[in-house]
Amino acid sequence: MLLHRADVIEVLRLARDGKLVEAMRALTEPRSETSPGSFEYHSVANAAGNRRFKLYVPAGHDRRPLPLIVMLHGCTQSPDDFAAGTRMNELADERRFLVAYPEQPETANPSKCWNWFKVGDQIRDLGEPHLIAELTRQIIRDQAVDEDQVYVAGLSAGGAAAAIMGATYPDLYAAVGIHSGLACGAARDMHAAFSAMRQGAPAARLTVRTGPVVPTIVFHGDRDETVNPVNGDQASEQASGGPGVRTQVSRGETATGIAFTRTLRFDAQGRDVGELWVLQGLGHAWSGGSAAGSFTDPRGPDASAEFVRFFLEHRLSARSA
Repeated sequence: MLLHRADVIEVLRLARDGKLVEAMRALTEPRSETSPGSFEYHSVANAAGNRRFKLYVPAGHDRRPLPLIVMLHGCTQSPDDFAAGTRMNELADERRFLVAYPEQPETANPSKCWNWFKVGDQIRDLGEPHLIAELTRQIIRDQAVDEDQVYVAGLSAGGAAAAIMGATYPDLYAAVGIHSGLACGAARDMHAAFSAMRQGAPAARLTVRTGPVVPTIVFHGDRDETVNPVNGDQASEQASGGPGVRTQVSRGETATGIAFTRTLRFDAQGRDVGELWVLQGLGHAWSGGSAAGSFTDPRGPDASAEFVRFFLEHRLSARSA
């Protein structure tokens, strides 16, 4: 069996990390004969600095405009790790969209965390939001992208950064996904960041949304000991415009026995503006993710599939309709 270079790298990485069962499966499982999509590094630079990012273009892309999802990894992660754990590239082939993975280097944060807790990285056209927005616009310029269907999502620190992107660039992103993250403005320095992660942010500190409401889907495990689950509640409420929106609650359970609560949020016109999924028994991990990546729990509902479903239900132009 002929393996692509990317397959060989993945097998070696799994073996290095002690995941021998996964490595053997990667070697022996039948593979599709369809040509793989491209997954390559690019870079962006502006007044705020520069960053590398990996862009996945699905197999068979014929240059017709496609949706774009920007994925912000968590601390200690990389684009390859995050792509493997979320399996978002596989979904991109199935549902036809582009995926970008900005890379946070150790030079910007020793743990490769997005600096969501710094004031200068919470403001439009400054710091990391400026870089991520420019990266998004660069892809729109260089690739065939449907500008009405551009989205941003992230895990943990990346989820907090995604919340900031939705608050600061509502004219760029049609919807936001936050997994195990925090609300925009939850902290203003490192000390406040650890406090918010432990017990949530004081209500008075949270940024009040004055611009358009950006539809937001939030996933959070109720056993998360890294980012307190109350942060998921705060992020969902903030993104939907604050208290007072109409909600609809349902419950379910996966085939693996993980129960969850799904709260839908609707604005005064009855439009869905948010979803909050609380996952019982899950910790600080991407729900339904692959063991090939870090910080995943395969037992939970498939967060990637639900994010994509939610995203593709929302278009930027629909807000003014």
